[in-house]
Amino acid sequence: MTGEFSAGWLGLREPADADARSLELVGLLPRPVKVIRDLGCGTGSLSRWLAPRLPVPQTWILTDLDHDLLEIAADRMPEGATPAIDERNVTALTRDDLAGADLVTCSALLDLLTAGEVDRLVEVCAQARTNALFTLSVTGDVRFAPEDPRDQRVRDAFNAHQRRETGGRVLLGPDAPDYATAAFEKAGARVVTRESAWQLGAARPELTAEWLRGWFGAAAEQDPDLRSDDYLATRLATLPEVTVGHKDVLAIFE
Repeated sequence: MTGEFSAGWLGLREPADADARSLELVGLLPRPVKVIRDLGCGTGSLSRWLAPRLPVPQTWILTDLDHDLLEIAADRMPEGATPAIDERNVTALTRDDLAGADLVTCSALLDLLTAGEVDRLVEVCAQARTNALFTLSVTGDVRFAPEDPRDQRVRDAFNAHQRRETGGRVLLGPDAPDYATAAFEKAGARVVTRESAWQLGAARPELTAEWLRGWFGAAAEQDPDLRSDDYLATRLATLPEVTVGHKDVLAIFE
């Protein structure tokens, strides 16, 4: 795989991300939205998608640990949106950091966090009364056409890998969107969710192949016996149509 957070991989997936995110939730955002803090912004694909759908001018506070990705995101800001770089770990966000922010947003981030980190993020948003739009959190639901009898085993291994313990942190993985929804509701927010599945297949051969390698590779880390199978080679030989489940979560503090 190109690398989960590499500029190459992020660029490859950007069109699929853009097609998948819920436009309906953008329409529900309370206005005005002038200051947006983008957590784990990467190369800024979310700002390129969302900024043109909101009134200008806007200020985007781009938050990430990767300096190179931050510079790309700042350089590629849409017209009418002014970038501000904040190089740091998104889990260290405080109430004071959200002062003046109208929206906290992220893309494909929640599943990489722990329950405690999501709780803390929700608490900070609630304290600041800052609305949140968290897009493209994986749900673990992957469907193929045509199906293969081995799909379920690989799917289960991948989802277990996403919930793994790493560096003393137990990741939420596909439990993240529902966990975040419950946490926001408990904090007093009105929460609206929408499915935002990727559609892969023959129309996106490069992304589909790269996703398959990464998906199977993670599954095989969890279940090494999978490496002795020809599953990946079979799937790559004739690319299937794939629906990769994601969910968008909008939390509004009224």
